Amino acid sequence: MTARAADRARYDRATAHLDAPLAIVDLDAFDANADDLVRRAAGKPIRVASKSVRCRALLERVLAKDGFAGIMSFTLAESLWLARSGFDDVLLAYPSADRAGYAELAADPKLAAAVTVMVDDPAQLAFIDAARAGGTEVIRVCLELDTSLKLLGGKVRVGARRSPLHSPAQVADMARAVARRPGFKVVGIMAYEGHIAGVGDSVAGRPLRSRAVRLMQATARKELAERRAAVVRAVRAVVPDLEFVNGGGTGSVQHTAAEDSVTEIGAGSGLYVPRLFDNYTSFSGRPAALFAQPVVRRPGVGVVTVLGGGYPASGAAGPDRLPVPYLPEGLKYDPQEGPGEVQTPLLGAPADDLLIGDKVWFRHAKAGELCERFEVLRLIEGDAVTATVPTYRGEGHTFL
Repeated sequence: MTARAADRARYDRATAHLDAPLAIVDLDAFDANADDLVRRAAGKPIRVASKSVRCRALLERVLAKDGFAGIMSFTLAESLWLARSGFDDVLLAYPSADRAGYAELAADPKLAAAVTVMVDDPAQLAFIDAARAGGTEVIRVCLELDTSLKLLGGKVRVGARRSPLHSPAQVADMARAVARRPGFKVVGIMAYEGHIAGVGDSVAGRPLRSRAVRLMQATARKELAERRAAVVRAVRAVVPDLEFVNGGGTGSVQHTAAEDSVTEIGAGSGLYVPRLFDNYTSFSGRPAALFAQPVVRRPGVGVVTVLGGGYPASGAAGPDRLPVPYLPEGLKYDPQEGPGEVQTPLLGAPADDLLIGDKVWFRHAKAGELCERFEVLRLIEGDAVTATVPTYRGEGHTFL
């Protein structure tokens, strides 16, 4: 029996009493992935990206482990909710236009001490001030550095379009803008190198593309390490008591941790290891989050139909954004239909061994987005469900 077949047998035994659709997290795999992130971080603390987890119980579990400290959140409303729930170090990784949230933050000393917001433009400071509604608490802010690689004098750009702050001078000017404005304090710098951390460099069947990605990433890592160090020096000249410099992402943990200027690593997808993280030479993880759909039809030889499963991930539309049938091995989509909202035909020899009601296990393309489809996660240890915990959705929150 292959390792994957053994996992399927465990998951089927553990959930035999439960009807699909359902979602699970294999805690043995989750914990092993967490340990591997800590190993790669080489002593630098890992700030957990909540958007890649979207479950308070699992955030608590990973933050209880040595090597993890703090949360990187994705909306202001989520940040405040987490802070009210007892998480005392929450870095909002994206700028916000949530007026009510800023009013609440500026009025509450506990929240203001726990939450750091992201800025990269003086207009955002003005927006926050206009939203204070009389609140006088000092707002902790983090400055985001654009990590994109610019070549040929800026004519070629590689990387996500995020912050407008690219050079050390631009980031230092933003730090001075914050320092001149009462009611704000710069406490950190963040730089997410998505073109390094979030792009696989070993894509099956595409050796030339994989080689090109590795060359791009090697060039980008060197350029960014030098520029990030210069940015930190420039900002520390304005803010000597800077608390943290955050960088990284699941795919670049060990490379970013090697930079002296970085004090902490951001990562989250490496806990669940969705399918987009199968194509990396820098690490390999164990799939920990899966969902099951029930067989509801057997249209013919070599075909079964499962209920639903059309859960595409965010990003540029393409086959790599679709979930994949994972267990049993050997199933694939009908290219004329793909994964459907209600009905998903699956083709392959294993279909003939599946009965009505049997479970087909899938992996999502991205990590925490799976939790937007389910109210609870079944936590599996060995071949038993040992807990059922709510996702953000199960607690009544759909922040994005």
